[in-house]
Amino acid sequence: MIIIGLIGRIGAGKSTVAARLAAHGCHVIDADRIAHEVLEEPDVIRQIADRFGADVLDADGRIRRRAVADRVFGPTPDHARALEWLESLVHPRVRSRINAEMVALDARDGGRIPPERGTVVVLDVPLLVQAGWGDRCDRLIVVNCSEEVRRQRLAARHWNPAQQEAREAAWDRKYSAAMLPSEKLSSVDASGDLAYTHSQVDLIWSGLSG
Repeated sequence: MIIIGLIGRIGAGKSTVAARLAAHGCHVIDADRIAHEVLEEPDVIRQIADRFGADVLDADGRIRRRAVADRVFGPTPDHARALEWLESLVHPRVRSRINAEMVALDARDGGRIPPERGTVVVLDVPLLVQAGWGDRCDRLIVVNCSEEVRRQRLAARHWNPAQQEAREAAWDRKYSAAMLPSEKLSSVDASGDLAYTHSQVDLIWSGLSG
């Protein structure tokens, strides 16, 4: 099994790169999707409602993620403490699910390499390096994007400025390009159209599977 990690700021285009790799047959592990599943767990729902109040739940008793985001992303110390608490609740569960998925895939393949004989796993994990996943990866793809295009993409998500700044600050904490081992690195510029981005991903894939 080969593990590829995606690195990039929010709005850089990691999901586009992941989707193209999936089209080549890679198995994408999407941490955001898993986090949403964790937020469906009854014990997690109970603890979040206890911490933030019942108004973070919808009429069906499910977490309203935007309401929770309002509680944890912002400029005050209370926001920072709330985010730290939420991460301590959700992140270990997400990590456990990711690990379990990778163990199952590796067992299915029997640990075989090269890529054409086994599964290629793509980790689409926000803050992948900061969270310690980089060491698990055989290859790292840094997804870059012009700041103008990235800001346009973020604007389309309709986050308020305080939430956006808090998410950006999470990236800046503990991240340095110097942390990345150059022998594992490839890069993709996702500033342009899909064809432009896809062509770069395809070139990386040909080097892995050729």
